[in-house]
Amino acid sequence: MARLADYFIVVGYDQEKTGSGEGSGRIIQRFPKKDWDGTAFPQGVEMFCQPGGWRLSRERKPPTFFTVVLTDIDSDRHYCSCLTFYEAEVNLQGTKTLEGDGDEDEEEDGLIQPAQVFAPKSLILVSRLDYPEIFRGCLGLIYTVYIDTLNFPLEGLVANLLTCTVPVAGGSQKLFSLGAGDRQLIQTPINDSLPVTNKSLSLLFQQLGIQNVLSLFCAVLTEHKVLFHSTSYQRLGEACRALDAMMFPLKYSYPYIPILPSRLLEVLSSPTPFIIGVHSMFQSEIHELLDVIIADLDGGTIKIPECIHLSQLPEPLLHNTQTTLSMVLHPDLEIADNAFPPPRSAPSNLKLLDKEVRAVFLRLFAQLFQGYRSCLQLIRIHPEPVIHFHKAAFLGQRGLIENDFLPKVLDGMAFAGFVSERGPPYRACDLFDELVAFDVERFKEEEENPTKLQKHMRELSEQLYRNENPNPHMAFQKVPRPSEGSHLRVHVVPFPVLEEDKVEYLMQEGLAKQNHTNISARPERKCVVPAGPPVVSITGKASSVFNSARRLEVVRSCIGFIFENKTLETEKALPAALRALKGRAARQCLTEELSLHVQQNRAILDHQQFDHIVRMMNCALQDCSNSEEYTVAAALLPLTTAFYRKLAPGVNQFAYTCVQEHPIWTNQQFWEATFYSEVQNQIRALYLNTPEDNQLITAKLKEPGLLPPSSPSESERTAMDLAAEQLRSWPSLSKEKQQELVKSEESTVFSQAIHYASLMVYVLVPLDASKNKLLRAPPAADWESGSNSIVTNSIAGSVAESFDTESGFEDSENSDVANSVVRFIARFIDKVCTESGVTQDHIKNLHSMIPGIVAIQMETLEAVHRESRRLPPIQKPKILRPALLPGEELVTEGLRVVLDPDGREEATGGLLGGPHILPAEGALFLTTYRIIFKGTPHDPLVGEQPVIRSFPVSTLTKDKKISIQNQLHQNMQEGLQLRSASFQLIKVAFDEEVTSEMVEIFRKHLQRIRYPQSIFSTFAFAAGQTVPQLLLPKQKERNTGLRTLSKTIVKGAKRAGKITMGRQSTLQKKIEKGSRMTWHEDDDISVSDEGEPPASSTLKATEKSTMEQLVERACFRDYQRLGLGTITASSSRSKSGEQFRVTAVNRLYSLCRSYPGLLVVPQSVQDSSLQKVARCYRHNRLPVVCWKHPRTKAVLLRSGGFHGKSVVGLFKSQNPATTAPAASSESSSSLEQEKYLQAILSSIPAYFKSNGSNTLSNRSLVGLSPASERRSSRIPKMAPVYLDISFSNSFTRGVLGYRDKLFTHTNQKSSAKGRLHNQGVWASLRSSSRFIQHPSAAEVGARLAGKDLAPPIGSESLQALLKQQAALYIFGEKSHLRGFKLDSMLNCELVPVEFADTRQAKASFKKLLRACSPSAMPTDAEDSFLRALEESEWILQLHKLLQLALILVELLDSGSSVLLSLEDGWDITTQVVSLVQLLSDPFYRTLEGFQVLVEKEWLSFGHKFSQRGNLTPSSQGSGFTPVFLQFLDCVHQVHNQYPLEFEFNHHYLKFLAYHYISNRFKNFLLDSDYERLEHGTLFEDKGDKQAKRGICVWECINRMHRRSPVFFNYLYSPSDAEPVLKPSISIPNLTKWEFYTAETLSTGPSYDWSMLAVPSESTEEPDTIATSKRRIVWPCYSSVARAEPDAITKLLADIERLEGELGQAPERWHTTLEKVRASVQEDLKQEGNLRKQSVSISGLIPTSSLQAYQRHSMLHLPDSGLGEDSSPTAANGVSRRAATLYNQFTPKNEENRSFEGVLYKRGALLKAWKRRWFVLDITKHQLRYYDTDEDVSSRGHIDLAEVESVVIATPTIGAPKNISEKAFFDLKTTKRVYNFCAENAQSAQQWMDKIQSCISDA
Repeated sequence: MARLADYFIVVGYDQEKTGSGEGSGRIIQRFPKKDWDGTAFPQGVEMFCQPGGWRLSRERKPPTFFTVVLTDIDSDRHYCSCLTFYEAEVNLQGTKTLEGDGDEDEEEDGLIQPAQVFAPKSLILVSRLDYPEIFRGCLGLIYTVYIDTLNFPLEGLVANLLTCTVPVAGGSQKLFSLGAGDRQLIQTPINDSLPVTNKSLSLLFQQLGIQNVLSLFCAVLTEHKVLFHSTSYQRLGEACRALDAMMFPLKYSYPYIPILPSRLLEVLSSPTPFIIGVHSMFQSEIHELLDVIIADLDGGTIKIPECIHLSQLPEPLLHNTQTTLSMVLHPDLEIADNAFPPPRSAPSNLKLLDKEVRAVFLRLFAQLFQGYRSCLQLIRIHPEPVIHFHKAAFLGQRGLIENDFLPKVLDGMAFAGFVSERGPPYRACDLFDELVAFDVERFKEEEENPTKLQKHMRELSEQLYRNENPNPHMAFQKVPRPSEGSHLRVHVVPFPVLEEDKVEYLMQEGLAKQNHTNISARPERKCVVPAGPPVVSITGKASSVFNSARRLEVVRSCIGFIFENKTLETEKALPAALRALKGRAARQCLTEELSLHVQQNRAILDHQQFDHIVRMMNCALQDCSNSEEYTVAAALLPLTTAFYRKLAPGVNQFAYTCVQEHPIWTNQQFWEATFYSEVQNQIRALYLNTPEDNQLITAKLKEPGLLPPSSPSESERTAMDLAAEQLRSWPSLSKEKQQELVKSEESTVFSQAIHYASLMVYVLVPLDASKNKLLRAPPAADWESGSNSIVTNSIAGSVAESFDTESGFEDSENSDVANSVVRFIARFIDKVCTESGVTQDHIKNLHSMIPGIVAIQMETLEAVHRESRRLPPIQKPKILRPALLPGEELVTEGLRVVLDPDGREEATGGLLGGPHILPAEGALFLTTYRIIFKGTPHDPLVGEQPVIRSFPVSTLTKDKKISIQNQLHQNMQEGLQLRSASFQLIKVAFDEEVTSEMVEIFRKHLQRIRYPQSIFSTFAFAAGQTVPQLLLPKQKERNTGLRTLSKTIVKGAKRAGKITMGRQSTLQKKIEKGSRMTWHEDDDISVSDEGEPPASSTLKATEKSTMEQLVERACFRDYQRLGLGTITASSSRSKSGEQFRVTAVNRLYSLCRSYPGLLVVPQSVQDSSLQKVARCYRHNRLPVVCWKHPRTKAVLLRSGGFHGKSVVGLFKSQNPATTAPAASSESSSSLEQEKYLQAILSSIPAYFKSNGSNTLSNRSLVGLSPASERRSSRIPKMAPVYLDISFSNSFTRGVLGYRDKLFTHTNQKSSAKGRLHNQGVWASLRSSSRFIQHPSAAEVGARLAGKDLAPPIGSESLQALLKQQAALYIFGEKSHLRGFKLDSMLNCELVPVEFADTRQAKASFKKLLRACSPSAMPTDAEDSFLRALEESEWILQLHKLLQLALILVELLDSGSSVLLSLEDGWDITTQVVSLVQLLSDPFYRTLEGFQVLVEKEWLSFGHKFSQRGNLTPSSQGSGFTPVFLQFLDCVHQVHNQYPLEFEFNHHYLKFLAYHYISNRFKNFLLDSDYERLEHGTLFEDKGDKQAKRGICVWECINRMHRRSPVFFNYLYSPSDAEPVLKPSISIPNLTKWEFYTAETLSTGPSYDWSMLAVPSESTEEPDTIATSKRRIVWPCYSSVARAEPDAITKLLADIERLEGELGQAPERWHTTLEKVRASVQEDLKQEGNLRKQSVSISGLIPTSSLQAYQRHSMLHLPDSGLGEDSSPTAANGVSRRAATLYNQFTPKNEENRSFEGVLYKRGALLKAWKRRWFVLDITKHQLRYYDTDEDVSSRGHIDLAEVESVVIATPTIGAPKNISEKAFFDLKTTKRVYNFCAENAQSAQQWMDKIQSCISDA
């Protein structure tokens, strides 16, 4: 029984303290006067009963009631119920001050004036029981008696209240009365461990909603601060109570203050978590709090500050809880949409609802803590149980390591309380214990079956409801209430002072009565707690096991081989076993197998066995995740002290000396958990063997399934079962027996502590004291944190302190180690022994033992270390030397390394299968040209194949030191990661024998070769020579001119360089010592371009020779081929009336440094004015012609970007933005510029007809319509249609027909009115981020195809629009075109372009590199290669380039000329200009032409290869910018779509892509012709036969091409009809280039080997004897094209071999191929299979007259290049090709004609019906048609594979006359519908049946 109320207090307003401004209260009376025993009087009541502060009031307020909770020092809660009412403030009415009990006297004085001011007074009842409604009744009764002056003495009421007692729990009812005519009933809960909530939870959910309450719930569980505010104190109390009850079975142990008074607001900034409620009037004060979650009960919101990361419940629990809560709180949600909702059921009772919500949370906890009992570790049973919770095991088995919610909960104080309260196995149980013991399956079933779930929830909620209201029939209650409005009465006597003696006397009387009738309290019913199921993963699905049985078998057999000493088998099985150990089951299997061998006394091993066992142990420890590292390490611990090997007589080395590297050994929590589980086993053994059980105990574990469930065998009983038994019998034991048990337990724990201390010594004292990594770590900051993440959390800490002098060591280093080990162990011992109740004496003994054990161990290990050093080293694979190229030399000898996989799946044998080529063991070499790794796969099953990965040093983009996990020896080692721009990544771990000094030397050499001092030290020149001087020695007189020339130029330039504006390179000082101009570049405007070298006498002499050599350059040859004029001085007019001329004004590079010596300019422009024009362009790169359209004669010009104004203008005004753009036109050069443009315009041939329309062939614009439409539209070949409408409209319809964001048409109105406006047609060329294929695209295509050529509406007169197509389009940057004014007379138009600049290209390339070789496997399955490729935006940039190029192609093709003037004119301009020429001119698609294109546009026009390729020291900072690579990729995209149009194959492009940055060839070494001239590498100097010329890439390619068809494309068969290519450029049509991802590990990159004349097979694998013909080809290892060459290559190789055998002089492969071609054509001719109109022979593959769009998707023959895989074939191409090839070899007469006859077929839309002879061929599965039945070659065929259905149809217009209507049928294919009509209905039916059967057979 307990007292109902402890204290009754009256608190009033304190007049004495009013001066301070804020009033305060004082206790007027308290009863009883003395404190009860064990229940102190609560302090601070007077503050809490007026939480808003004591304030006087102007009017009488109604009485209020609320409950305040106070917590005492023992964390017991006291419930203070406060009833506050207002009474007249007497003192302020001017009457005399009253003392003592003068209250009664005043009443007799007669009436008092009505009061103006009222003071609050509170009646407070303090109790430890929580019955708010009863207390409301009791206080209300006292108030009623006082206010209505009822005839009952208040003293008696108070005395009765204080003496009333009630049972604590058990569900009984207690009736009582205070003696004022009342009758009250107290209902106790059945089980007081379950919280009582009435309806507070349902209220809280109503106020805040599900999501918010769940957030608060998580916040409280993870120990965040929660603050409620509301205007009602009652509501605050309810909300806090609800949150507290929601946590059951956890108990909230932090400050819990439902109502916080104003005086204590600073409590809110305390650092501990709390649940607090405050009145809303303090809202402004609480909003500053940073780390508090604030819930507004009245507004229904919660505010979570940004700094708080709130952990959410783990899925699927979160989702399930939300849905269940929604089901409970909103039951009408399910039927809300019903058409006939059931009649409204009565709203559920709030109290019942409350229990349903609680049931949800109770069930949630049962699921969260499911199986917690299996992770309890019992350490002591007597005198009282000590229980530890194994957190790591629990989390690991739940699979919740990643989720941070549960770990936080388990770390919390509430959970610690939970374990100590619910841990003991024998105690009183409640609802939660039953729930948590449920089977997992039951929860699962309920999740899947909502009705079951609802039923279970209802049961639960009923149990909870019954707990609070066990008796359905409540007895009658009666409590008088005050009469209505009594508080408003005017004359109310103040609350009387009670007579204390009277109260005391009555109380004594009451207590005396009670003592006679003392009810004995019912003892608690104790029982054994149900153990519940084991822990299961929370997600429900076990982690997928990757064929685990097979893995276990591998591990078992490997261990078997080791112990049977089968060395060879072990070697083979070990790598597989180590890989298998990545699986969890395999690690468990390892420990089990090893412990079996220990039992069989096989613990002593020989050296090799020892090594293998240690490696497997290391591997198991290395791979395990945090969740199970405890279990694995704990299982291996005893084994490490069991296995050993003999090193010398008396010196044994145990396995623990070799597994010390792992951080787990320094994790204090691991040792605790392991120690406790061991103690639990010992205690269990202790009680299993107690003599009382007179049974024989078999130590043998029986199969759990075979036992009858009723009697668990002895060996099965868990420690918990035993403990429950012991606890039950404990009270009945004698004192001595109890003492004995306590003692035996204590000594058990103590002996374990000794054992563990020595185990820790074994693992922690290092074998080699000098090298101990664990102890060298910097002192760890916080020891106890026990984070097991890093090694440094180790035994450090101590190193800083001076060593312990008593230890008797002289060597301070060793004693440091000893001290730190001793300290670590001492700390562990202190913690566990104190927790598990070991006596202090024992602990002291242990402490004194430890240093001795450590010292002995260190001595033992010294001998072991000494002996182990004498062991012969492990046999390592021999280092293979790489084959070198001619002139290549080794710089460093090979460093022994292990090559790690680079993050790509292919070679690792991962999910893709295949051999485990990597990791490979070998060595890393550095040569003058490459970095090479050569070795063999580590996995012996793969065999002795060489693995080579290499790349040119000059392509190195990043080298960084890394710490790498050595896969083979399971330890961390230093490594190096080298990334190359050629898409290789070498990631190596260095062997122990490689010191860090050697690594540093390697890196220094690497840097030296990476950035050579001069161009002549690069491999292209230095191959096998000494580095020459910059100036060549005098040899012949001829040469002097050139030399002096270059000298003079350098001098002049140096002088000019002194006035360079713009960035100066940081390396300038260094470089000035060498040849300064060579490597110094500035990107910005450089005035030095104008400093002309002084005319020296030598110039005249050499001009002639210079001219001779310039004329031989590719540029000039190409100008002549294009007919761009001859070299003339500006004065002499050319006779032929050419429009352009070639000027030599730049032969000394004085006009523009970065241009070629010969330039094409308009005939009419004088050389002298070119200087002025040049000033208006960046770097003086003025517009010059680079290509002329052979048909339309339109020209393509290129230049640098415009300066907004002339350079002079820049000097004049320091702030260029202010001057108006018009000002610039006054300066001379701007006028010159305009004249120059005028000259260009006048030189452009007038290709326009008089009416302004243009000969646009109907095909030419289709190029710009989206690809999807072009593929399908079968546009017939027609003669060009002359469009007699204004060009601009058809043009804009074509080009602007892309309704994606390609062009925005801003200025439509003006163009419609016919005003010519500069920006009429193209407002802006936007970079469209993605192609949006709009429906209108198809219409545009159809109109362009010439079907809808009506003039557009809105063009008032065609004449007004005559001039709309400009003769010249200038493509420039938006920013530059702003200030650029054009004379309106000029017929040219500006097009602003947005493009990806070099910075974006560089960034994109970086991401592309990372995508192709990511260096580590992506952890997230989402981060796939394709996703990384997309994020790099590389394909998007290609798309933009091709898009721009296509637009230029269209313009040129339609007769407009184009000037491209973007950035500096040497990056994107070059890319686009080259692409335009490649697409428009078939010449550039030949081997010779492509060389000309690159030499002309890239080399001569000054693309900065050195700088962009990051080849020189000065460009070191700028990084690698793959401008040329992007161009090659674009070419590859076009090549993919037009395989017949290119003479070269993909290997050629890859070869260039690899070598333009490899420094292998001199061509790509410098930035412009000027620099090449200066270094003497520009012209091939015939007189200088010394091999100082460097290697030229084109010579090399031509040589190789002559020798073998390595660069030749067998499909090459250009179509004359369609010279212009218009590829599809939408992003889906662009593919990833194989160059980026393919690799050949057998030889290294094939681009180096293919240059050697020697057939590579013989050189590479001399040591492998080919016994079998069978070869395994693996894509990332072998070169597929070499292993399986395509038919033609094989044919050529066979012919060559035969020639060799017959001793004939070998014939060139070209000749052979031509012969084969001729013979094929001959055969075809003889068969008459070639008709004139369809001749389009590629020789080997006859093609009918395919349209260009069909040629698009030709079958790909694989490239013959080395290292090439065959490209994917296009599906529709294959079938057509296959059929054609099939045709070729099938004689006509044997053709399979299953059914044939005459049918009428209607052509495409609006075409006539034609009579054709149709043949149905079942063999080829096609329907062919011929003109007549005698015809040989088919006119076309319909593939039956594509036919979807064949149906009867109705006749249409134009059908053949007099044919029955039933003879028509339609054939529907995937592409279109064919209309047929047979001779009669019967024949139609026959055809339909035949076709139908054909389709269904397929």
